[in-house]
Amino acid sequence: MPREARAQALDYQRLTFEHERSPDQDAAAPVRHPVVVVGAGPVGLALAIDLAQREVPVVLLDNDHTLSTGSRAICFAKRTLEVCDRLGVGQRMVDKGVSWSRGRVFFRDQEVYPFDLLPETGHQRPAFINLQQYYVEGYLAERAAALPGIDVRWKHKVVGVDNRADGVLLTVQTPDGEYRLQADHVAACDGSRSAVRQLLGLESQGRVFRDRFLIADVKMAFDHPAERWFWFDPPFHPGQSVLLHKQPDNVWRIDFQLGWDADPEVEKRPENIIPRVKALLGDKVEFELEWASVYTFACQRMARFRHRRVLFAGDSAHGVSPFGARGANSGVQDAENLAWKLAAVLRGEAGDALLDSYAHEREFAADENIRNSSRSTDFITPKSEVSRLFRDAVLQLARQHGFARRLVNSGRLSVPCTLSASALTTPDRDAFDAPVVPGAAALDAPVRRGDGSAGWLLRELGPDFTVLVYDGDDALTAELRRAADGLTRSTVLRIGSAPGADLHDEQGLVAQRYGLAGGGVVLLRPDHHVCARWRRPHGDDLRAALKRALARA
Repeated sequence: MPREARAQALDYQRLTFEHERSPDQDAAAPVRHPVVVVGAGPVGLALAIDLAQREVPVVLLDNDHTLSTGSRAICFAKRTLEVCDRLGVGQRMVDKGVSWSRGRVFFRDQEVYPFDLLPETGHQRPAFINLQQYYVEGYLAERAAALPGIDVRWKHKVVGVDNRADGVLLTVQTPDGEYRLQADHVAACDGSRSAVRQLLGLESQGRVFRDRFLIADVKMAFDHPAERWFWFDPPFHPGQSVLLHKQPDNVWRIDFQLGWDADPEVEKRPENIIPRVKALLGDKVEFELEWASVYTFACQRMARFRHRRVLFAGDSAHGVSPFGARGANSGVQDAENLAWKLAAVLRGEAGDALLDSYAHEREFAADENIRNSSRSTDFITPKSEVSRLFRDAVLQLARQHGFARRLVNSGRLSVPCTLSASALTTPDRDAFDAPVVPGAAALDAPVRRGDGSAGWLLRELGPDFTVLVYDGDDALTAELRRAADGLTRSTVLRIGSAPGADLHDEQGLVAQRYGLAGGGVVLLRPDHHVCARWRRPHGDDLRAALKRALARA
């Protein structure tokens, strides 16, 4: 496995990993492991790293020995970058990626309107970066190789799954022959064609969209802003839609809608792609075609993400259209949700019900993503003349009228799901007026540390439950620390409107975004979702909320 010091010289698309024989293959009986993750894509790697950082040993199996090729998933959202910061690869992704927050929508030959996905300041990470999936996988694979708690096994293909009440028995095929191993829990992160799902006789259900799209990765020197440009019915590709994104290495991704009747093999030929690209760019722009693919898609999910000791995450559990960048981003959030819960169960801090909450919360998130993705696809690819007339009328009105812009849908871009209805979330008893509500993902804000150095709130949160105490006195802080003793791992973090606390809310944005004042407290889960808040709680309030967040209430 290559080290980070050599990463800049690597061609991740051509990188291969050696198959190694595992000692488990020579054991007299199947060796048992706490967690086996199947699939070393972005979701499986993220889950394995998160678990290892929580001191849970992981076996990571993959049926291949390479990373992805072509751009594939390229838009990684602010929330995903914050998760990747905790996994140890966020800065590398930002440094390499193309940061953006602005975009433009066009109808025929005119701009309809521009938009900004992160108009406010006070966040460390951008709204999105564009970064080819193979870079993300490469960075995660290098991070996984550096952690002692992860046993990555390339070319170890799962060919049998015996899902029992007390564990899972896997049959694994390798170049050296088959062997078996046991696991307390298996996480299936093996993609839309999940072998684990098929071996268990399970399936995803939903809606298949009868349309085809061409992806063309084009390398060129092109003087164009790092913005998302989306065209409806442009003169260079009439009757269809086109999406343009800038990527690193002077590579641009162009998505051309083709229609259902297009022949994928014919459309992938360079002699058919190049005229389409020239129609967009003009004859004077020189470019090189780097990679191309034709795709169709479906919005679907499994009925349940948990089946006894097997839990499904990422594309193995759910699928969406590419419009809105909800695939890889939601998959990484699946992994983040599952990792801390598996760790808590394996440490004996929580019971089996906590794993049920993974399924309930991420099924809810998948439904939200599928709903938004389906609406985007229906707007982009109207299925009747009436639908097309409605869409075109909306686009014409949107040039001048704000109300119509809210109806335009070129892909509602990925945002984290708010888990207000989760059984782990404690409802408010006090009145709050703030954008961060119970169940929401934590928002970042600039802070100043006790030593005077500048920092960011999310980077100061640890891997466990965090109790944020705003302008709290010593007695309140001590009471809250005692309340969590012996229940679970937690940290009490004091934030002050003036210097002297652990963190100084120098610009007042923590107070503003969380609705906090003197003695106010917010409880954050290990995945940094808010699970409770109070104006001034007692220790018993915190203890009850922690039990609830561990599914022990």
